[in-house]
Amino acid sequence: MLHEIGAEVAHELEEDRPPQGGPLYQTVSALIGTGIGVVGALLSWGYGLGSLHEPGPGLWPFVVSVLITVLSVVLLAVGRGLTDSEAFTRSSALPAIGIVTFIVFAVMLPMTGFEIPALLLCVVWLKFLGGETWRSTAIISVATVAAFYVLFLYGLGIPLPHLIAL
Repeated sequence: MLHEIGAEVAHELEEDRPPQGGPLYQTVSALIGTGIGVVGALLSWGYGLGSLHEPGPGLWPFVVSVLITVLSVVLLAVGRGLTDSEAFTRSSALPAIGIVTFIVFAVMLPMTGFEIPALLLCVVWLKFLGGETWRSTAIISVATVAAFYVLFLYGLGIPLPHLIAL
């Protein structure tokens, strides 16, 4: 009985998977990851690394970017022999759209304050990228922006550009 249920679940999961890619997909993914890591490292270097005792604003983004770069280069070296890649589908564009909306958020932040771009980012990510209902999108977006507002301004004392002064 349990064996039959397990086989049925495995079959359903297999049907939901995107089509398999090949070595080309592994290579393209590794090159994209390497590019993201290198650009992130260069940008974070510009913010200043500081030291481990007095970290600058770019230290941890730099560390993460170097890690992304190293892992992507390893994938580039050994990935052609792996068989677990997935072909690019329409859902492959979702992370790229997420990155673009985050860049728009960063551009809008100094011009309009924290609240408006943060609320718009939450709505886009929840409703359009995540497929949530309008009701849950509205509730979660407002609650998230309020929580981050309180956390950054009052909990951590980080001065963000903001429209609402409480």
